[in-house]
Amino acid sequence: MAVETSQSVAKAAGAESARGPGRRTEKNPGRLRRALSTHWYAWSMVAPVVIVIGVIIGYPLARGVYLSLTDANEANVERTIGVNHIPATYEYVGLDNYTAALTDSVFWDRLGWTLVWTVSCVALSFTLGLVLATMLNRKIKGRGFYRMALVLPWAVPAFVSVFTWRLLFNERGGLFNKLLAGGGFDTISWLNDPMWAKISVIAVNVWLGIPFMLVALLGGLQSIPGELYEAAEMDGASAWQRFRHITLPGLRSVSSTVVLLSSIWTFNMFPVIFLLTRGGPGDSTEILVTYAYRLSFVVSPRDFAGSAAWGVLILLLLSLFAVVYRRALRKQGEVW
Repeated sequence: MAVETSQSVAKAAGAESARGPGRRTEKNPGRLRRALSTHWYAWSMVAPVVIVIGVIIGYPLARGVYLSLTDANEANVERTIGVNHIPATYEYVGLDNYTAALTDSVFWDRLGWTLVWTVSCVALSFTLGLVLATMLNRKIKGRGFYRMALVLPWAVPAFVSVFTWRLLFNERGGLFNKLLAGGGFDTISWLNDPMWAKISVIAVNVWLGIPFMLVALLGGLQSIPGELYEAAEMDGASAWQRFRHITLPGLRSVSSTVVLLSSIWTFNMFPVIFLLTRGGPGDSTEILVTYAYRLSFVVSPRDFAGSAAWGVLILLLLSLFAVVYRRALRKQGEVW
């Protein structure tokens, strides 16, 4: 009797397992069809964006990764000269370009200055933006005019701003040296001395970055309930205590986002460096992205594979930073 019972149970289990996959296979297409029929409008709205992103970002990224694994340069890529079409002759070399970059002292020198450049610009932009946002959050006369004036650098195209600053930094006829000479001081080679060139590019990038910080932090300040400040003031809290225990915690979510975005933008800030100093004098102000550009468009023969490898390394560094930064925020309770 026990044997018959076990056999019947085994048959029933076998029949159920045989029917199970079929049922699951039948349910999945039905579920997918219901999702498409229910959310067809959302899918139709998202599809063009996905296609555009795939074409504009996905293909160049995949092409760059592929080239970084080859020995492509100006002499062996596909090209057309007159009526003659020359096919590509570059070959797959694996990770040789990455090994060459990581074992080259040039990469580490550029990385060191890029980190100094990024940290300096983001720290100064955030600090000055927070100070100005705190001032403009109060009811002062002419507040609208001051807000418009401080946001103006963000409205002007970056290349126009950089060329204007280049005129101001001119060693002979620039405004800054005229002011120094008028005050009895020695003139400064702003863009021809390595130290002053670094200070100059940081100053220009901070000037360009303050409006973004100002707008974001001002919005964060206006979202903090005023009752908290009133209650703290009634309890006898000083201005610094109110700033430390109310303003800074209230801005934590906004600050974490703007610091991350500003770090990524500054790390890849090509226009300021290239248009102001072109990486000079020498290579003192050259960051990773400008050197990658130099490999691809300046040196001869142009090293497309090496430039692509540097680009992929930059992407990996920024991705690693974003992951570590996000985990640090999670430990602090700020999940986004």
